[in-house]
Amino acid sequence: MTTLHVLEPGLLTTVQDLGRPGRAALGVGRSGAADRFALRLANRLVGNPEDAAALEITGGGVRLRASGAALAALTGAACSVSVRDGGRSVPAVLNAPFSLPGGAELTIGPAGAGLRAYLALRGGIDVPPVLGSRSTDTLSGLGPAPARAGDALKLGTPRTPFHPVDLAPVGPPPTGDLPLRVVPGPRASWLQADGLDVLTSAPYVVRSDSDRVGMRLDGPILRWARAAELPSEGLVPGALQVTPSGTAVLFLADHPVTGGYPVLAVVLEDDVDRAAQARPGQRLLFRAVQAPNL
Repeated sequence: MTTLHVLEPGLLTTVQDLGRPGRAALGVGRSGAADRFALRLANRLVGNPEDAAALEITGGGVRLRASGAALAALTGAACSVSVRDGGRSVPAVLNAPFSLPGGAELTIGPAGAGLRAYLALRGGIDVPPVLGSRSTDTLSGLGPAPARAGDALKLGTPRTPFHPVDLAPVGPPPTGDLPLRVVPGPRASWLQADGLDVLTSAPYVVRSDSDRVGMRLDGPILRWARAAELPSEGLVPGALQVTPSGTAVLFLADHPVTGGYPVLAVVLEDDVDRAAQARPGQRLLFRAVQAPNL
């Protein structure tokens, strides 16, 4: 059985799959990959089921060594990728499957665009599931701890046939202003009448203290219309919550199950994946749209 040895874990490297949906009533958040599209793509490229566990790598700067041969793919943030087998270089590019010979060293460089890269290996990362998922939830502490130097991660046995793919035609995450579609939230009335207009009138900037729980944003102040206390209620990924000081927080994969501040708007699900690739200092442009038919 092939084992992946962590030599350098980078800023934050966690095991992620598609999370723990359907357990919010028990106080358990979904968690899972922040960019679900990139995770699914990486798994498809190596012939895994879309929900197989992979590594979510924040910012790059990771080095790994495989004890045996493996097939790998890297998607998401535009990181350089190189494989060295002794003194020999093994071809490897983003958004395409590549071979990882036994004993070879895999280096994932800093992200040039985007924030989170996804490394899938055929067979998936075989860590013990917790409540049906292998995901690391950084808020609750469920799942495996973030990777550290010296960790050894076993790969599972492939469960599906592999159909070779040369390259997925996926562009890098945008580095400029990032448009995000929003619909009115359930508590828009708790903000002043022009709240949604203020949100969509000017850019909001991603702060450096953002994480997998949520993106803290700097931008025009959003003012409450009421002084009353709002009882805690359920939250979803993409919820834009407004604090009493008027700042906005965009919740991501590890968001709390409930919150007590009003949700002015909700980012559409497909755009939450794109938002998860936004880097500190990048500008978000919120655009109001009609709610999709369900």
